[in-house]
Amino acid sequence: MGLFTLPTVALFILLTLSLAFVHEGIPTTLDGPFKPVTVPLDKSFRGNAVDLPETDPRVKRIVKGFEPEQISVSLSGTHDSVWISWITGEFQIGDNIEPLDPKTVSGVVVYGRYGFPMTNRSTGNNSLVYNQLYQFEGLKNYTSGIIHHVRLAGLIPNTLYQYQCGDPSIPAMSRVSYFKTMPVSGPKSYPSRVAVVGDLGVTYNTTSTVDHLLANRPDLLLLVGDVSYADLYLTNGTGSDCYSCSFPHTPIQETYQPRWDYWGRYMQPLVSKVPIMVVEGDHDIEQQAGNQTFVSYSSRFAFPSEESGSSSTLFYSFNAGGIHFIMLGAYTAYNKSADQYMWLENDLANLDRNVTPWLVATWHPPWYSTYMAHYREAECMRVEMEDILYKYGVDIVFNGHVHAYERSNRVYNYTLDPCGPVYITVGDGGNREKMAIAHADEPGNCPEPCTTPDKFMGGFCAFNFTSGPAAGKFCWDRQPEYSAYRESSFGHGILEVKNDTHALWSWHRNQDFYGYAGDQIFIVRQPDSCPVTANVTQNN
Repeated sequence: MGLFTLPTVALFILLTLSLAFVHEGIPTTLDGPFKPVTVPLDKSFRGNAVDLPETDPRVKRIVKGFEPEQISVSLSGTHDSVWISWITGEFQIGDNIEPLDPKTVSGVVVYGRYGFPMTNRSTGNNSLVYNQLYQFEGLKNYTSGIIHHVRLAGLIPNTLYQYQCGDPSIPAMSRVSYFKTMPVSGPKSYPSRVAVVGDLGVTYNTTSTVDHLLANRPDLLLLVGDVSYADLYLTNGTGSDCYSCSFPHTPIQETYQPRWDYWGRYMQPLVSKVPIMVVEGDHDIEQQAGNQTFVSYSSRFAFPSEESGSSSTLFYSFNAGGIHFIMLGAYTAYNKSADQYMWLENDLANLDRNVTPWLVATWHPPWYSTYMAHYREAECMRVEMEDILYKYGVDIVFNGHVHAYERSNRVYNYTLDPCGPVYITVGDGGNREKMAIAHADEPGNCPEPCTTPDKFMGGFCAFNFTSGPAAGKFCWDRQPEYSAYRESSFGHGILEVKNDTHALWSWHRNQDFYGYAGDQIFIVRQPDSCPVTANVTQNN
């Protein structure tokens, strides 16, 4: 038997059969395109789309003085660096606010490999305070605590680190926490599990989503827009499931910024250990005095914008092992002459698919959603950007915005295409606006085209279809062939890239047992059948 004994061979056969059994019955995209499936609405389970109150222990401030809170980890451009972010000091809200001085508290992280002394030290120069100001009489202004962003560099890939953050001179340091670095980029190197969630908020539904997500032990968390939903509140703390319905006459859409602090406190047990990467949603716009927008979003998170050559927090890219993630902004200019488009073109042109075979794109509003809510709202973005994403062979697209789950067949320009991306909408994180349940293809649900443009970006690009089964119509009269699976339930997804051609996607519903997948499929890349435009290294 040479190097192998009979027991060794038997064990190998048993393990092989076990793996085959685990994957038996899970379809692959090679089996598609699939006949569209709509899971009937489960009216017995709608969850609890009510925000956690400020008295809930999970959102209350429990630190003292300038001790750190709302701690989070974010990835930098590559595996050997991360950002540690946190807040010190208390926010203020009212008529006479006095912003804290960021220079009064230092931002320091001490860290080291798990099991070894924390002898490394990084000091940040990115401390800041942001304000949310309104020029209208009677509205309350807000100023944040001191926000710190400190970059750790020279880290070892795929390694567990321990760290403390704060200001040791006060002293005001956090408890010891942990994070694991990403594996080095390469075709055989991937994070084990990437969690994907959208439109999260901080409701009782959110807590169920996060509990289920934690049970899947992710290495990385993607949040595809709409973070705190602070913009569903007046500045006095009065909230509503529908702002325009309850407060139609306010001179500006107000926000209650402490909801961001509640969100940061609730999420700390997760995101202080698992890196979180965020892209903006429409509820993160938060217009204020001087027409400023996205101030809280841009201030509270650390982004690898500079490392990825971007001039904005609204679009950037990063690697996680052999996956290249592109985070695109749907609420900033995306036309072909805009900074974002030129950045995207440059980022894709310099991408080496031998190093990062998988290309995943993320933005907030979906292009391929069949729900009545936000139907074809992002059509102008699709018209501008779909061709370049197809040209460079994007494998998977993640979106939010629509508060339901939907997975597409491979599609390009509304046509089934074996080389098109798989589009996955996961806007079902649990926010207080509740669930999307109506489909545009059901009788009486097709919206008027004039009602579909995005209100913030403007423009009109959604016209009647000119070919296919829906030719001459604005909506299909049945579930479109590009929609493979749709269901109105709260939940989250897990992406497990197995190698350079196969990735397992699993969607987990909040009402199910931990670990059970409501939808599951292997997404298979076919680089030989679907050649892409890309910069590739030559193998010797």
